[in-house]
Amino acid sequence: MPAPAFSYAVVRVVPRVEREEFVNAGVSLFCAERRYLGCRLLDPTRLAARLRALAPHVDATEIVRHLESWRAVCEGDASAGPIAAMSVSERFHWLVAPRSTSIQTSAVHAGISDDPATTLAHLFETLVAAD
Repeated sequence: MPAPAFSYAVVRVVPRVEREEFVNAGVSLFCAERRYLGCRLLDPTRLAARLRALAPHVDATEIVRHLESWRAVCEGDASAGPIAAMSVSERFHWLVAPRSTSIQTSAVHAGISDDPATTLAHLFETLVAAD
């Protein structure tokens, strides 16, 4: 039996949308067959340092607060409101929908994996955490 398919997108912080510059801040991964939706985000200290280098005017505390809401939606945490109550598939598609705000995602990419959580960790280390 082949490994299940998954979709993922990189979570980006775009301090000035008009400039289209961004900091990779995390990864969200969805595997329908396993009913898995997970995300990994940079710790606030590392994110703040990266943001200071690109956009020192940005309030990193506010960005972190919004990313925590992102995580809550991804995890289906009731504190995130009605969107968090949607199905795993609906939450992933809501998270990766195009938007013109300071938190955006890359295009959605696909792959296959027997272990979505391990794949998420690998993608995070490769695409986000690597300095």
